[in-house]
Amino acid sequence: MNLRQEAFFLPVAGGQRLCIWREPATGPICGRIVHIPAFAEEMNKCRPMTALVARRVAECGFGVLEIDLLGCGDSSGDFGGASWEDWIDDVVAAIEWSSQRGGAPLWLWGTRAGALLASAVTHRIAQVTSLLLWQPVLSGRTHLTQFLRLKLAAEIFADGATGGGTKALRAQLQQGAGMEIAGYRLSPELASGMDAAEFAVADTIAEVVWLEVTTATPPGVSPASQSIVDGLCARGKHVQAQAVQGPGFWQSVETEMAPALVEATVAAMASEGVHVHA
Repeated sequence: MNLRQEAFFLPVAGGQRLCIWREPATGPICGRIVHIPAFAEEMNKCRPMTALVARRVAECGFGVLEIDLLGCGDSSGDFGGASWEDWIDDVVAAIEWSSQRGGAPLWLWGTRAGALLASAVTHRIAQVTSLLLWQPVLSGRTHLTQFLRLKLAAEIFADGATGGGTKALRAQLQQGAGMEIAGYRLSPELASGMDAAEFAVADTIAEVVWLEVTTATPPGVSPASQSIVDGLCARGKHVQAQAVQGPGFWQSVETEMAPALVEATVAAMASEGVHVHA
């Protein structure tokens, strides 16, 4: 196995973040990839897939850094104390650490809501960046609404009441009150940051690999995604957009894998690695 990996804690202001770095056992790396995880329980559902692909892509010549953001996984801090800006800062710190491993081209790998964070980070840093996106969330407001509905569902199950729907829950957050949802403490700061987040990347973006999973036959990228892909192409960006068949592993009750997504990712990144070396 052409792979070397290490786990470590990355020091940041006020704490530390658990990271896993993987790189080829021999030779220079052809690119640096910083993975930005999905939100809340989706992050845990995605871990087997992201770990597998991180190993596979590292064997193709990339250095891959996975980070647990503030309050997530084994990183310091509480989820309920995190803000959207805190998480952007964590990604920037991860990028800075990866730069110590050489000046290879930078990729941000955003899974689900991690794509929203990735797009925000492109406006924070000056360097040219490429994106690898898995089932990207395009609207933070929509994603937050879906998360709030989990609380409504729990309330209905408990006593049949909904308490005024997601509008009332948003009002509660806007008034400065956090809330417990599906085992996660959601802070007003994190909610407001996500609510305002929209997928929009800076002009410093170079390459984009956009991958989605669907059960449809034949598989196709969603219309909303295709609209953004077309916009990126109109801006002169090189975009590989593809949909593959597979389960929604980020939301399934049981742990599921999407082999077609694994192979599509490895193939796309292997071709990018060859392009870098050419």
